[in-house]
Amino acid sequence: MREILRLQHKSYRTEKTYLAWVRRFSRGRFLKYKDPAGIAQEDLKQYLSYLAVERKVSASTQQQAFNAILFLFRYVLNKQIEGIAEAIRSRVRKRLPVVLDQDEIVQIFQNLQDPFRLISRLIYGGGLRLNECLSLRIKDLNFKESLLTVRSGKGDKDRVTLLPSSLHPDLINHLKSVRVLYDDDRRNFVAGVPLPTALERKYPGAGTEWTWFWLFSSGRLSVDPYSDKIRRYHLYPSTLKRRFKTALHKTGIAKTASIHALRHSFATHLIYGL
Repeated sequence: MREILRLQHKSYRTEKTYLAWVRRFSRGRFLKYKDPAGIAQEDLKQYLSYLAVERKVSASTQQQAFNAILFLFRYVLNKQIEGIAEAIRSRVRKRLPVVLDQDEIVQIFQNLQDPFRLISRLIYGGGLRLNECLSLRIKDLNFKESLLTVRSGKGDKDRVTLLPSSLHPDLINHLKSVRVLYDDDRRNFVAGVPLPTALERKYPGAGTEWTWFWLFSSGRLSVDPYSDKIRRYHLYPSTLKRRFKTALHKTGIAKTASIHALRHSFATHLIYGL
């Protein structure tokens, strides 16, 4: 399954998620590590019902599990799925997104340290998702036109969004520290940063170029799960999530907000001209 996921150029995040669901499915009480040839769609129906009734997972989580196991059936086991509607589906709950007002956002930013404050300001200023922001490369910044290019966002789509002029000075200053990391990697012959899809094969040396370097690079090197090379990746999403949660707690704001609330707030403030 891993080989087919990589042949289809699925993201590493999707790969980890799908494989995790297949592991849970295979070792659950319905399969108990049944031989793959004997797995039937009835097993999938029972598992989806189990997730909804006993685990009480959300509709989105159940759908994620279904997508992963459907991939297994279609591309690995070469089996078709029919009549899946018989499975009990989790109820779709409609909830309003959490929106922070401008004073609350300022308070949160005041309780963050850079680069986490800068990342949060950029997410709010451009309406970015967390992973979209952390995946930004140097070349995605357009200071002249105050635009930001988001590559392979949700649905694997590119788009252009705002790069607020108020962030320009801090971003330019941030780039100086990023350049230090980049130059250090080049002196130590560290493998270039990973490139999307097949670009690394097409342009072997592009990963060592400044334009492809991460805007928010991690201070530590790590192992590339695809090639086992030592590379530099961007900051981990979980790190910023923890910092944001801590900053929110310090403000005393009585809202259950995550870092994604900044994106919702961007859209709301833009619509109402706040």
